[in-house]
Amino acid sequence: MSKSEDNPWKTHSIEEVYDNPWITVSHREVTAPTGVAGIYGLVHFKNSAVAVVPIDHEGNTWLVGQYRYTLDQYTWEIPEGGGSATEDNLSVAKRELREETGIVASKWTQLLELHTSNSVTDEYAVGFVAQDLSFGESEPDDTEILQIRKVPLTTAIDMVMDGRITDCLAMACLMKIQILIDRKKLKI
Repeated sequence: MSKSEDNPWKTHSIEEVYDNPWITVSHREVTAPTGVAGIYGLVHFKNSAVAVVPIDHEGNTWLVGQYRYTLDQYTWEIPEGGGSATEDNLSVAKRELREETGIVASKWTQLLELHTSNSVTDEYAVGFVAQDLSFGESEPDDTEILQIRKVPLTTAIDMVMDGRITDCLAMACLMKIQILIDRKKLKI
């Protein structure tokens, strides 16, 4: 499907109001598909979001804890990071898993693709399952102070269900894994 030919929205003007190495924010004058004139704010992400659920042969996974500036709170997530448009998402996933946890995997399965909040942003995300794990030292970015926690996969899923994990990409990946396990489409 072509973006321009099939798009019922009409864009009349685009004004870039903010730009940094990770995002661009623009103000747009538009006409909605109903014919009503309006405005739209769009946050364009320059990188894709990439997430990994490492699972060992005993059914454990690893969570990453860190203080999130945007939320002003400490959160638990799966290993996640970002990759430029020129990078292969699987390569980004391998790098992020190794950097954040020290884990290297020999078996990789793409789990999902999603848009994190498509009402205001074009952020694209992809999630992977990593298996057949080996372990080394983590190498977090110079802006990260991470706590790594090994937990049973069932505990991570319980953390989604009871609200201890609220990151949308982590939630989507963990819940999809549970569904795949229930349907016997993913073996641990």
